Amino acid sequence: MRTAIIGGGAAGFFLAINLKEMMPAMDVVIIESAQKVLRKVAVSGGGRCNVTNTFEGIRDLKEVYPRGHRLLGRLFRTFSPQDTWQWFEHRGVRLTAQPDHCVFPMSQDAHTIINLFLAEARRLGVTVKTGCRITTLDETADFGNVCVTTGGQPHAENLHWLGQDIVEPVPSLFTLSIADPSLNALTGTVIPCATAFIPGTKLRADGPLLLTHWGMSGPAILRLSSYAARHLAECGYQSPLMVNWASVTEAEATQAIGGLAKQCAQKMLTTVAPLQLPQRLWVYLCEKALGQRAHAPWGSMNAKEQRRLVNVLVADEYRTSGRAPHRDEFVTCGGVSLSAVNANTLESRTRPGLYFAGEVLDIDGVTGGFNFQAAWTTAFTVASAIATKAGADFLLP
Repeated sequence: MRTAIIGGGAAGFFLAINLKEMMPAMDVVIIESAQKVLRKVAVSGGGRCNVTNTFEGIRDLKEVYPRGHRLLGRLFRTFSPQDTWQWFEHRGVRLTAQPDHCVFPMSQDAHTIINLFLAEARRLGVTVKTGCRITTLDETADFGNVCVTTGGQPHAENLHWLGQDIVEPVPSLFTLSIADPSLNALTGTVIPCATAFIPGTKLRADGPLLLTHWGMSGPAILRLSSYAARHLAECGYQSPLMVNWASVTEAEATQAIGGLAKQCAQKMLTTVAPLQLPQRLWVYLCEKALGQRAHAPWGSMNAKEQRRLVNVLVADEYRTSGRAPHRDEFVTCGGVSLSAVNANTLESRTRPGLYFAGEVLDIDGVTGGFNFQAAWTTAFTVASAIATKAGADFLLP
């Protein structure tokens, strides 16, 4: 029995290694169209490879998987984030969890993961073919099983050759362009905890926010782009965007502004920032809300001016002028429809022996190691399904 794995990325290698461990006699071949394998792993997490997440504090998988949360909830019972941790450490890669619950190799180097995959593939006898593009399933007629792990595809036509129902792919996990020179001048400013949201919808995300020379970035914006991927695509990435700069309620902002008006009555507004906001940002917000009055004393504000400051703190409005995708970490929502595969095995419902794993499926997560975890879990699921179908005797983790 031979198995072809189309795609030499994270999911492809994880599938190949696990399948060969379960079925040593299986002839497993990874087929990659590029000259190098595991390219996305090399640049992930800023070159450190955010392999998974502890999932601490996550009550519902929908919080981190806008698409595919129900399927992953089922598959995590077989291969969970804890199983991922054990899998890597059992093979000599020590992992560490950060305070934000992201999990990285202790070496803080993505090549630790790449070297492990390459070494394990060699040890187990996995064949790797690069520079070989598959454009029709007829080219894999010599294989009993075909596993597609080609990752997210920017265009639906890239997937039509699979003969499956395809959910139109659109970008996910991107930063937002905002044409506001005064805001853009604050590039490099980090707001520790902000809330970004799209007015008139339930689409919102919390977390650190980074101001850039093109607009906004950081976990809050990346998460919002994931939740709102289809909404933003439909409006051509021209959308109103609101920011609560300190993730506080209107009442809390009113109390903070009122308190400073009394405590710092003689000090200039722009010299004392409320709610631990960065000073440069506060000056910008004051001038945006009050114009020249931003340089008046705190104690001289009237009630209307205080309301303007509160409003700019909790509902500061912008308009996006486009998206700025990650050059090397392109993520999509969409792909092979989950209704087209068996939920237990990820085998095609219409073509026996054809399986899918990783981002080629209509599964995607927010930033923080969640997309890699989906890759590990779906790849392990496919390996187990093939081994079980072949009658192999192996132990699940």
